[in-house]
Amino acid sequence: MAARGAVRAVRRRIAPAAVVSTPARQAIEALGERLKQIRIGAGLTGVGLAELAGWHSSKVSRFEYGRRTPTEDDLRIWCRCCDATDELPDLLAAVQSIETMYVEWRRSLKAGTRKRQRERVAMEAETRHFRMFETFYIPGLFQTPDYAASVMTSVVELHHLPDDVEQGIKARMERRHLLFTRGHRFHAVICEVALTAGVVPATVHVRQLDQLLGDVTLPNVRFGIIPTTATHHSLPLTGFWILDRRVVQIETLAASLALTQSHEITLYERAFDGLAASAVYGKAARDLISDARAGLG
Repeated sequence: MAARGAVRAVRRRIAPAAVVSTPARQAIEALGERLKQIRIGAGLTGVGLAELAGWHSSKVSRFEYGRRTPTEDDLRIWCRCCDATDELPDLLAAVQSIETMYVEWRRSLKAGTRKRQRERVAMEAETRHFRMFETFYIPGLFQTPDYAASVMTSVVELHHLPDDVEQGIKARMERRHLLFTRGHRFHAVICEVALTAGVVPATVHVRQLDQLLGDVTLPNVRFGIIPTTATHHSLPLTGFWILDRRVVQIETLAASLALTQSHEITLYERAFDGLAASAVYGKAARDLISDARAGLG
């Protein structure tokens, strides 16, 4: 019943194609294409499927072209008529993920940064294996309060949000406690440029690198740095986090994406493995941090 309610909620919110955000629009269209391939694989025309389902023929085309989002019952009927009930779990998961996969920052952060950080605390507390990649800045769990304040202030100013940076920092520091809690493993990969990128003042960066030199030696932390001159085995296009094998989190300038389908997670796992293969670890990584620290004065 809960799944049915979630699907109905998605249908109410995203049925009008004109108001759907681009990533969600793409997900709806991908779902429609998947339904189409299932129908074709069953040797059915659109009209033939509609007759078997007891629908008007236009209903099939609306689903396949992403003009309408199917309900749980619609998906069950589709799979039954196409003798493809094994496809049903993934189809249900695809529909339910559309609602949560794209959250605009202006909605997520309208009450300030603290709520967002508190939500991350709850999600990360349940995570046992963290894999994180960042290009231009230090991952949140490893940030000092001053570094986090600089980053959050930039976000607040960009999106004209309520200024609750102080409360947001406290919540972020709660997240950092996981580094010292048994039962959690962390594998982080960053590009070397993140060690010196001017996203925060130089004095803040110096203290951040001092702390990072200690963090990378923690027994549950594997910290890799991709040297600027390294051969890249995977393109470092944007940062992302993989929490266990449950979700991939991606933060863009406008929104946060949460990808939950197994093929999406597998794709990002391959990308992470490629990035990790380009990185150096242990003493070589600490040397890069020390060199960057020395260069900042």
